[in-house]
Amino acid sequence: MRITVEAHVAAPIEDVWSAWTSPADIQQWNAASEDWHCPKADLDLRPGGKFSYRMEAIDGSFGFDLEGTFTNVVPKRLIEFALADERQVTVEFSESQGSVHVRESFEPESVNSTELQRQGWQAILDRFARHVEAKSNG
Repeated sequence: MRITVEAHVAAPIEDVWSAWTSPADIQQWNAASEDWHCPKADLDLRPGGKFSYRMEAIDGSFGFDLEGTFTNVVPKRLIEFALADERQVTVEFSESQGSVHVRESFEPESVNSTELQRQGWQAILDRFARHVEAKSNG
């Protein structure tokens, strides 16, 4: 089973790709709600390259590292990676008339409900879209 979330980003593919792959940008959008943030993001975007994103509640009450290894990278088209727990994630970028459709699918974990995971990943993707659009049109 896989969970899929999607967003339409009204920005050029270059801006979308840059925001998805730049640590400085990732720190701006990689949180599911306003009371969380991503104070650190490191990535080596290539097959076999590692990534680590620190996710924390702003009040410091909880935090975790999202880590994994990139398995496939096709610039401006596709990123595939395995999370540290071996769950697989696919991110597809489809360009159409100056905008980009981002489709992210992932294998769910067993602790939280499928719906809660879908909502969380969708919230992060929606925040990503708003970040890119504000930066691109800004």
